[in-house]
Amino acid sequence: MNSKPIGIFDSGVGGLTSAKQFLAIMPNENVIFLGDTRRNPYGTKAKDTLMQYAIDDVDFLQRRDVKLIIVACGTISSNVPAARLKNLKVPYVDVITPTVNKVVKTTKTKKVGIIGTPATIKSGSFANRLKRLDKEIETMSVGCPMMVTLAENGDIDENNFVANSVIKEYLAPIKAFGADTLILGCTHFPLMSKIIQKVMGDEVTLIDSGYEAAIEAKKILEQKDMCREGERDLLEFNVTGNTEKFDEVANIFLEGKYDVHSKKADIYD
Repeated sequence: MNSKPIGIFDSGVGGLTSAKQFLAIMPNENVIFLGDTRRNPYGTKAKDTLMQYAIDDVDFLQRRDVKLIIVACGTISSNVPAARLKNLKVPYVDVITPTVNKVVKTTKTKKVGIIGTPATIKSGSFANRLKRLDKEIETMSVGCPMMVTLAENGDIDENNFVANSVIKEYLAPIKAFGADTLILGCTHFPLMSKIIQKVMGDEVTLIDSGYEAAIEAKKILEQKDMCREGERDLLEFNVTGNTEKFDEVANIFLEGKYDVHSKKADIYD
């Protein structure tokens, strides 16, 4: 047993998709969330910059004495391997490994679509890992920067005209490709999963990378006998930017279940 909290970080509100899943499947665990909203978006930044961002985020959470870190960010997962984080002292779960393992078990036609930030797509992380696991798999990848902006602004309603138009345009080449499985390679994207599913069709399976990371974290905690007993007594949200804006979007997405009142985190000042 280990009563220390879990740390989860992302560039903004997107990581809440993973946090939401983790909170549901591990209801006893305390959680500290960090959203680096001041430096968002991560998906357009250079690799050296992303490395520094990851170091800052990990340092913040480790100063809070977390027992495991979930990097609920496709961009960091794709561009900053855990082995390069010299400051990392606890188990670390990215969104790539559990996602590609799930995809290999899911796809029937071996045609897989991948959407993510430009940095994630440029890294080829999902596509390359899939190929290593199954050489017969074909992929079609599309960078979708405007979808991150839509999510951060709370424009996620399934009837939102702009969101529908943007997502339809981004997904057009993947639909034409004929993918039967689509990786939501940015944790912002499940916020718009209803629109994405509508555009792709019910026959296409969406793979939520944030959810898969949460499931992997649960497995690690159980395997290492690190699960917490008793009711959760700590759920903390920290952001580097505007707290009011974050709280508004977070409470909508989390359906008011956790009454989000975030704290300002000066992780790099």
